Amino acid sequence: MQIERSRIADEVTFGMGRFREPENQVRLSGLVVAELIGPDGEIKARCETRNLITQTGDQYYAERAAGIASPPGQVTGMKLGSGSTAVAKTGAGAALATYLTNSHQAIDAGFPTSALNGAARRITWKVSYAAGKATTASPITEAVIVNDALADATSVAANTIARVLLVGIGSKGASDTLALTWTHDLAGS
Repeated sequence: MQIERSRIADEVTFGMGRFREPENQVRLSGLVVAELIGPDGEIKARCETRNLITQTGDQYYAERAAGIASPPGQVTGMKLGSGSTAVAKTGAGAALATYLTNSHQAIDAGFPTSALNGAARRITWKVSYAAGKATTASPITEAVIVNDALADATSVAANTIARVLLVGIGSKGASDTLALTWTHDLAGS
């Protein structure tokens, strides 16, 4: 079925005395802010970019909202990687490409949060990596929100709610901290 977007059909239908119900579309979008902070408290690197909510993420939000009996598991945390596979809804781009050892981290206390952001409902997730956690000589180039964060191992697409590629963060030294804040906005029209 093709959607008629020019609205010509609406004008013809209106002229004939008929009414067409407006289309209701739901959109789920995300944004990530990553900040690498040195031991002196100064921001060493910052990345703000869009993230992709995966097909599992769509299922997570929809089925949990509807009270479906077996939705994807509850989000437990985030993981980091050094891969560069393009982000995708499914397949290899919907999971970590190259897991960074010891980068599994639980969601910070007090998160997630829920608030209105204009007309959208915003869910905010945050993870803070303390000094000594996720220390790596490799640049951190990817991150995921997952429902299996307790495992110090990569996560498959079926456990990945959202994925992002990060630019400019670099490696995390032993004394550095890293904070990742993700927002997911749900808006109907």
